[in-house]
Amino acid sequence: MKLLFLACLEPKTGNHTTAERIRSHIESAGHTCELHHAEEFQSSSDLANLLSQNIQFDGALAIHLFKAGRLLLDIQVPFGIVFGGTDINEDVKVEKRRAVMENVLLKARFAVAFTEKMKQEAMSYLHSQSSKTYVQPQGIRGEHVERLHVFLLICGLRRVKDPLYLVESFSEWHSENPQNVLVIIGPKIDPVLTDAVEAVVRRTAGVFLAQERSQPELHAAMKRCFAMVNSSISEGMSAAILEAMDLGLPVLARNIPGNTAIVQNEVTGLVYSSPQEFVHQSQRLLSDHQLRARVIRNGKVYVVKHHSLKQERETYQRLVNMLH
Repeated sequence: MKLLFLACLEPKTGNHTTAERIRSHIESAGHTCELHHAEEFQSSSDLANLLSQNIQFDGALAIHLFKAGRLLLDIQVPFGIVFGGTDINEDVKVEKRRAVMENVLLKARFAVAFTEKMKQEAMSYLHSQSSKTYVQPQGIRGEHVERLHVFLLICGLRRVKDPLYLVESFSEWHSENPQNVLVIIGPKIDPVLTDAVEAVVRRTAGVFLAQERSQPELHAAMKRCFAMVNSSISEGMSAAILEAMDLGLPVLARNIPGNTAIVQNEVTGLVYSSPQEFVHQSQRLLSDHQLRARVIRNGKVYVVKHHSLKQERETYQRLVNMLH
């Protein structure tokens, strides 16, 4: 079954986390679940027209009766609704919104409330059918954050950094091994590419986009990750790779001259030439603890020997003196 899933997907929100978790449940049962930000669509007719022209779904699901549910009113496939919280607690107080939400509940095949109290309030305010509404508390992943394998791609969102190069293959790998996630972090330099990256990430499982951080915050994040990733089309010399080596983080670098000048495969890091090879190298890094320890150790030694801050400082001071 192919499902359309609508939710409010602002980064770092509870709805986003819940939507990703529910999508993983659905896809683990063998279905296809295409997740979209509700704000992509202006109205229910807008969504219905798009679906009639382009995509065929067997069903739909939405989180939040008003923000997302209202968009499903004109589609020609069965749908279910998950109460978001503010819909039952706040939006019911607005008469026009309440009327829309009652219509959504009337047409929905089922509804899900996180608590019995939420179900009772929906029945009271929206005259929903008790038999149609199921109470299902939110599940919490038993996996602790430290057990996640976070692959960190640090790059400004611009073409030369090719931030989407690994996304499809990584997401396929994530579907087989959900503890492996890819986090892309960096400044939004190219507006057009940024929009494209945000759109792809919204509908891609296991891949996340984080806002840029200060250097101290970034270094703190790097220390908690499993590996540092570079997917650039070209590089002069990646400071992020060198910083990762210095911080004791193994590096997976795309096979380009700027990277291979500092990353020697299986010595100071791992090199890949395709998304498929990236997954293979990542799997080796996960399973071969001696390999991981070796590239971490050698990477640190390499940085200390060849990328001394003291030496760099002396060089620039000497060169600047030549300008007198």
